[in-house]
Amino acid sequence: MPLRGIKVVDFGRYIAGPYCAALLADYGADVIRIEAPGGNDDRFTVPVAEDGSGAMFMQMNRAKRCLTLKPGSPEGREIVRRLIETADVVVANLPHDALVKLGLDYDSLSAINPRVILATASAFGSEGPLAGRVGFDAVGQAMSGTVHLTGTPDQPYRAQVNYVDFGTALHCAFGVMLALRERETTGKGQCVSGSLLGTALALSNALTIDHALNGIDRQPIGNRSFSSGPTDVFRTRDGWILTQIVGAPIFARWCKLVGRRELVDDPLYASDILRGDNGEELSAIMQRWCIERTSEDAIAELAEACVPAAPVLRAGEALAQPQVAAMGLVEPVDYPGAHGVVPVIRAPIHLSGSRKVGPGRAPQIGEHSDAILAELGYNAEAIAGLRAAKVI
Repeated sequence: MPLRGIKVVDFGRYIAGPYCAALLADYGADVIRIEAPGGNDDRFTVPVAEDGSGAMFMQMNRAKRCLTLKPGSPEGREIVRRLIETADVVVANLPHDALVKLGLDYDSLSAINPRVILATASAFGSEGPLAGRVGFDAVGQAMSGTVHLTGTPDQPYRAQVNYVDFGTALHCAFGVMLALRERETTGKGQCVSGSLLGTALALSNALTIDHALNGIDRQPIGNRSFSSGPTDVFRTRDGWILTQIVGAPIFARWCKLVGRRELVDDPLYASDILRGDNGEELSAIMQRWCIERTSEDAIAELAEACVPAAPVLRAGEALAQPQVAAMGLVEPVDYPGAHGVVPVIRAPIHLSGSRKVGPGRAPQIGEHSDAILAELGYNAEAIAGLRAAKVI
């Protein structure tokens, strides 16, 4: 477990911070999640357990310990100070002003522990005209150009999955690993800063480069692709499938499959970008082919022809796929009072020479407060006093 012995104090909220910390926990870091005494709002999104804990919380906070705390109180600040003294990493996706107010900015943390690494994520970074504004995933989506290009000309769509938040978490976790590596040489920590806008623009950069160099103001075209075809979603006799046909060899195989070999030499479809520009007719051909088949039959024929395709599955079907089981992606855990076993998917990577920790569930509110405080030197009487004062 590569991160065994690394201590992480997680003040994160919702996705960008907590998922960064969860990735570290997967590989052995001891992650302490800090929550308000009654639990944070992000604990209760889409409840799936009797205590109100939600689906997102189960994913973001797997294998962590939980300390409830009012960090702004005098007693809370002392607890935070003791935590920071022994921490390797602090995760806090809060605006810079909020970090300063709570004493979680890098200057404050490094004064306590020069080796500590702060991983922080905000909507717009710490400088510029929007630095003080708050935002969630969809704000980054909208300001990166992707919402405009998704959907139809009269109705833009945001993505239902919060890919900007997850991308920011991944970038921050990558930054933490760089900072840990650098600390081996310098002995000093540093601040790792990510932003939703930065992530969103990084992920959509090919689109903005296209506009900058080609000057084309592209408009939304539904599920079709600007740079390949027929890449689209198609109705079958009993559902929907998706194809993504990129490159001349795959296009030639598709032409043979649907009985349109002459399209291979058609100048309208001579390249991926031309197939994207003229993709409406290609999608119409594919739609006529698909509607005569069930999804299962269509996918089987496409697979036989080595043409990339997939069924469009509902959420309830996604984890039931035999391929998911074969890859060992789902690691079920029990959570007290949950409506069933929680099918958690942790970091979907495998290291040939290292392993993850065993799967662990998300913590209940304050489940580990007494143990964590005892580790910091508080005796039973002091802990009882903190609880009576509602600091924990």
